[in-house]
Amino acid sequence: MTPSINKEQDTAKNKSFHPTRGIFWAVRTRILCWYILFIIFIFLIFIPIFREVLYARVDARVRRELTEKMQTFKQLIYEKDAEVRRKIEESRNIEVDEQLKPPSSEEELKDFFDVFLSRQLPEDDTHLIAFVNRKFYKSSPSARPDPLAKNSRLMRRWAKLTQAEKGEQLVSEKNIDSIIYITEPVKIDEKTLGVFVVAHSTAGERAEVVEAVTVIIQVGSIVLFIALVFAWLVSGKILAPLHLLTVTTRSISESDLNQRLPVKGQDEIAELAITFNEMMDRLQAAFTSQRNFINDAGHELRTPITIIQGHLELMSNNPEEIQETVALVLDELDRMSRFVEDLILLAKAERPDFLHLETVDVDLLIQELFMKAQALADRNWQLDAIAKGKIIADRHRLTQAVMNLAQNATQHTLSNDTISIGVAINRDKVRFWVKDTGTGIAKADHKRIFARFARATNSRRKSEGAGLGLSIVKAIAEAHHGSVKIRSQLGFGSTFTIVLPVEPPREGLSDASYSHR
Repeated sequence: MTPSINKEQDTAKNKSFHPTRGIFWAVRTRILCWYILFIIFIFLIFIPIFREVLYARVDARVRRELTEKMQTFKQLIYEKDAEVRRKIEESRNIEVDEQLKPPSSEEELKDFFDVFLSRQLPEDDTHLIAFVNRKFYKSSPSARPDPLAKNSRLMRRWAKLTQAEKGEQLVSEKNIDSIIYITEPVKIDEKTLGVFVVAHSTAGERAEVVEAVTVIIQVGSIVLFIALVFAWLVSGKILAPLHLLTVTTRSISESDLNQRLPVKGQDEIAELAITFNEMMDRLQAAFTSQRNFINDAGHELRTPITIIQGHLELMSNNPEEIQETVALVLDELDRMSRFVEDLILLAKAERPDFLHLETVDVDLLIQELFMKAQALADRNWQLDAIAKGKIIADRHRLTQAVMNLAQNATQHTLSNDTISIGVAINRDKVRFWVKDTGTGIAKADHKRIFARFARATNSRRKSEGAGLGLSIVKAIAEAHHGSVKIRSQLGFGSTFTIVLPVEPPREGLSDASYSHR
């Protein structure tokens, strides 16, 4: 790698890492900000709702108490049966007294108010107010807030009422405090002698509600701050593997692909670490394969280049020697050309348009392959089996794969050995095989020989090929969603079988693959 490339990479690293940006744009910071916004949103909704619910409950309780007191008053002032009145007074915890009797005149009404109000102990902020002859007479308790002052507009209005009334009067500029009231005019013979009012000032309860809400806000703010601190610490611990992932990624270079993340737990972070490690395994395998491929390809190309260069340097002016040198050079160039074509083929095998599928008659194909194979070498060729049927495949690539197997068989056999070719269809699978009685392949080499530039350790092959034939066969089989199988034993020959689906699935194949169907 050149110094300029190193410099560009260092610059890229510096741009990707900025301390200030790391603090304000870190994942944990964004999570915390969203958490804060969510909690604030909840508070903005919860506090008003909580306050209104408390207001509603206080008002409902007050109205219930006012209604009970008014019912007691009406039962005592209008009920004339002494026994019934006694039961009402006992149920309301009022002491029985002969003086407490239904009034029939203005003076008796004043006496009734005197006795009734003296025996009542209203709740806080509740006021029992009596009016006689359209004027304020007495209240319990005697002390009243400003809205219930003797000459206030509300009191003057109540004094003149002739019909019962329930309502609520706002008395605060902020529409928070109000007077909840129930009125009952006292009538004798259709004449209104006075008015009795049960009123309650909500200022005290609502002040308590506001204080309770304030306490909740204060306590909630403290709890929220503590929760945020713990959330910050916990999120940092949870997201630590992501930081480790960043550090590990930055430490990976083309020459060092051994870095891996430690896997802890079974959560999403652990799954991410596992996925990252698997990706690094694939990358390392790909880099290693690429490096080996380049080394092997360079080695294979270096030999013919050296041969050509050496003979050209030593070539004299002798016409016969020039002719021999030219023939040798052309032979080496031809070998190099075949080698490059094989490399190009392997590269194309990874492209989606590698195959051009069509309907292939298996019977005609196997006979054609058998005829072509016989021209490869002087062997005892046999047609093992013929199947009748049609398959979907790339005829050209399939021919190339089988011929590579046949060529490989000729390189591991002698002239008196037998090489058999056959095909069979079983349900949704088709099998092409090439079987020989040659030297065989050691079991340890069964997987290795399909790698690029690989040869069997016991090989006595006569060809100077690059070892790409079986790699090409494997690539063609896998492109058809099939595989290549080997059955071999040293000294007893080998059998290579290409197993393909009768019709490969469309998944993974481009539309161009079906252009010749």
